[in-house]
Amino acid sequence: MTAARSTQAPQDAQAQAPPERPRREDLPPASLRAPLTHEETMALIAAAHAGDADAEETLVSRNLALVKSIVKKYLGRGVEYDDLFQLGCMGLVKAIQHFNTAFDVRFSTYAVPMIAGEIKRFLRDDGMVKVSRSVKELAVRAVAVQERLRKRTGAEPGVQDIARELGVEPEEVAMAFDAGRPHLSLNESRFDDESGERLEYLSDTAAEGQMVDRLLLKELLGRLDARERQIIVLRYFKDRTQTQIAAALGVSQVQVSRLESRILKKLHDMAT
Repeated sequence: MTAARSTQAPQDAQAQAPPERPRREDLPPASLRAPLTHEETMALIAAAHAGDADAEETLVSRNLALVKSIVKKYLGRGVEYDDLFQLGCMGLVKAIQHFNTAFDVRFSTYAVPMIAGEIKRFLRDDGMVKVSRSVKELAVRAVAVQERLRKRTGAEPGVQDIARELGVEPEEVAMAFDAGRPHLSLNESRFDDESGERLEYLSDTAAEGQMVDRLLLKELLGRLDARERQIIVLRYFKDRTQTQIAAALGVSQVQVSRLESRILKKLHDMAT
């Protein structure tokens, strides 16, 4: 009887033992888990504005919990969590870059509407015109690269610069940016005084013709391959000469001339 009790005791102790606690080395440093103080945040923002990439990265990493808490409010709307999280991080980066340390507010107070605004703008625009997932992902990456290059060089990066950084064709970046532009309501005013809705303007016969032409042109350009579209965009939308286009493409001016003639004929044939 005694032996049975002695055998049962270790088993009971083992069953009642508390779960194993995480090892200390598996936990992040306390400095990374504790929230930043207002003074620390202001100092990091000032450093980030001065070009300190590490300071900006620290601000982003230490405010990810804020992004996650906002993202949760927009789940269940047909957009995956990772996409919303990326958008929230973009809003956070913008908040860091545009925050004025002279403001008499906490950074989180300023950042919340910036993060939420980035997500709401995407959800609003995405609900009106459906854009492929790959294009939306490229648009998110392109905006992030644009912000990074703008900060690094102090100048507005061009489509070529962004495309080179991403390793894609310039036309793909241009299309991604175009897909990410906010769409306007036909019932919004065309003027600051709230007079004249766009819908009224479109009722004009000439305006209707222009709109049809633009829609047709957009459809036709979308049916060209990437190189053909690049030549047309550079030649007729960016006013580049054939010589400039040839230099950009690494071909001769004569080749560009032949390609242009062939593409224009192709567009004409598709339109008729």
